[in-house]
Amino acid sequence: MSIRIGILGYGNLGRGVECALRQNPDMELAAVFTRREPKEVKILTETAGVCQISEIEQWKDRIDVLILCGGSATDLPVQTPEYAKLFHVVDSFDTHARIPEHFAAVDASAKAAEKTAVISVGWDPGMFSLNRMYANAILPEGKDYTFWGKGVSQGHSDAIRRIDGVKDGKQYTIPVKEALEAVRNGEDPELTTRQKHTRECYVVLEDGADAAKVEQQIKTMPNYFADYDTTVHVISEEELKRDHSGIPHGGFVLRSGVTGWEKEHRHLIEYQLKLDSNPEFTSSVIVAYARAAYRMASEGQFGCKTVFDIPPAYLSPKSGEELRASML
Repeated sequence: MSIRIGILGYGNLGRGVECALRQNPDMELAAVFTRREPKEVKILTETAGVCQISEIEQWKDRIDVLILCGGSATDLPVQTPEYAKLFHVVDSFDTHARIPEHFAAVDASAKAAEKTAVISVGWDPGMFSLNRMYANAILPEGKDYTFWGKGVSQGHSDAIRRIDGVKDGKQYTIPVKEALEAVRNGEDPELTTRQKHTRECYVVLEDGADAAKVEQQIKTMPNYFADYDTTVHVISEEELKRDHSGIPHGGFVLRSGVTGWEKEHRHLIEYQLKLDSNPEFTSSVIVAYARAAYRMASEGQFGCKTVFDIPPAYLSPKSGEELRASML
């Protein structure tokens, strides 16, 4: 029997989940739930329904796992604890500093309802988190480094679009090559925020907007650009659409460490992602963890889980025997 999946929210992430399900024959899309008028939402799966979010409770017995595709700022802190009362759920909550409180809220709801909830699934948090944990366990004496990019930061892009005079824009996060190479060379550098990444902005201005003023506002924006070397390019709307329409991303997780009685041997662990589409890759990770949530739920493992709590074998459609024969 296929694992029946529901999608809540049909933006870039929701569409990515729908595409990922097509590549997983043990899973099927049952329904998409939206705050918009359902007739206005065109999905690709002909056998699935499109429903108003107000109808979601009626699907309680027709969905095995609900994947929440909203934003971390306002949607998921409310939605995940709420819908964990009705469904086994998976989300991609990515506000790192607030994960402990989000976990606590979701855990309380899921345990009370005997549901399984998996939070903060994606590539960071998610795959990068696992690699940081593995590397720390293997090399207890060492240093961690995480570099993001080159890629589009959707949050930073949104921040520049909110500036008066900006019609549209994209922002790229770029690792500083010299800093990355210093880590790879085993130099164990102490790096400031400015030394690790630069930010590059491509901006389309409203008619009559002051380019110098917009640039100054971007470069001095606290929490986003003030702590980085930032370059601002003013371009046309046509150039933005032609050259910057994609949502690529990626990055590196590294741990430099030592072993030996006298700590005489150095080691470097490096994990890299290079992604054509940030939301589609994130969606693919989420779908694998939806399978894990279903399996854990079937075993009565209720409450909130993160990537740290889930055995790797639960992510794969292959049996244990198949995994041992083909991948071990």
